[in-house]
Amino acid sequence: MGNPRQIAYDALVRLNKESSYSNITLDHILSKSELDTRDKSFVSALFYGVIERKLTIDYNLSLYLSKPLKKLKPEVLSVLRLGAYQLLYMDKIPHSAAVNESIKIAKKNSLTFASGLINAVLRKISLNGECLPEKSDFKEYMSVKYSCPQWLVEKWLNEYGAYDTENILINSLGTPDIYIRVNTAVTDDDSLIKALENEGVKAEKCYVKNALKITLDGNDIERLGSFKKGLFHVQDLACQICVKALDIREGDTVFDVCSAPGGKSFTASQFAGKSGKIKSFDIYEKRAQLVRKGSQRLNLTNIEACAHDAKVFNRSFGKADRVLCDVPCSGLGIIGKKPEIKYKNENDIKEIESLQYPILDTASNYVKNGGKLLYSTCTLSKAENEAVCEKFLSNHKDFKKIKPLTDISDDYFVTLMPHKNNTDGFFIALFEKDE
Repeated sequence: MGNPRQIAYDALVRLNKESSYSNITLDHILSKSELDTRDKSFVSALFYGVIERKLTIDYNLSLYLSKPLKKLKPEVLSVLRLGAYQLLYMDKIPHSAAVNESIKIAKKNSLTFASGLINAVLRKISLNGECLPEKSDFKEYMSVKYSCPQWLVEKWLNEYGAYDTENILINSLGTPDIYIRVNTAVTDDDSLIKALENEGVKAEKCYVKNALKITLDGNDIERLGSFKKGLFHVQDLACQICVKALDIREGDTVFDVCSAPGGKSFTASQFAGKSGKIKSFDIYEKRAQLVRKGSQRLNLTNIEACAHDAKVFNRSFGKADRVLCDVPCSGLGIIGKKPEIKYKNENDIKEIESLQYPILDTASNYVKNGGKLLYSTCTLSKAENEAVCEKFLSNHKDFKKIKPLTDISDDYFVTLMPHKNNTDGFFIALFEKDE
């Protein structure tokens, strides 16, 4: 069957070497394992737990090491992190098991030379529990407590203030809620809730129409009959709010210029109806194919997906009533789902800012007179959000900002936050072109 701790260790080592997305790394390793559902859940808890708590774990490890963490062999550090995570954050695991199993992993992976060190450090963590810096250095304290780089803590404190910053950080830890969008082209909320309950999945309505919060309890979502039948697609509430904000009408032509994997196109399709048309673009054919496969599963026949660079204007595409411009971004609003994002270098994140305005500028050329253009990101960064929109308005006098069609804000620029809206961190702005 395989050892769940060993598989979690393998995933952490692989992620460190390849710098891939955590979900891709874990899915690849689990697909090759023969673990049952319960053990897969344990592996996921260990793997994601170590990643999201890495700075806190490393701070505690450093208290009992005579040399810097960077001097340790990466494989040894992975074993230490796994053991420390179990000791500090998994109450149901006996401390003796966490220590002893960590030593076994070390020996199994030719790290016997470090078994004494691993034993000594983990036993001290077992004895002393979680330690944090003094609160007198507030930024360092916040960084270690919530395992978030200090530069990002400082950025959010400056842009959103202490209350929102701490609540963003609190909500970045732990297992995120799962939301789905009911495929209204083939079913309704109540029918889907009943179908899911028959498959052992709890589903409940929430404040966003046609959105359900689900509790899987170990079920694999893609193996559910209701998923295979195309009765829903997985989509955070923020994305559903985003598409609704575009005010798509029955029969509209909608362009989704950065569409893969297709969730917003699928929701837009349901608003536009069979008489509407959705054109979904993404820069790579492989990603455009994801949109096609998803629309086929959902039986949404009004979606046309193709490979196209959103920075390049193609006159042959024609004009659209609505244009959705969900641009590539730093992803700082989804660190609860992809915790590795927060550990990126600050300069690497800044580089992506140069992509956003050109895409929005190009997308505006597809908007009909009187049509609407929506700009969105899944990040919490004013440089990628408000600053891009203000630049766009200053350079496009034929567009004006209008209030997005949401029930949660009366602002022109809408920032969604997990502690306020039960969503990912997200930004929405809506523009209208002159008649």
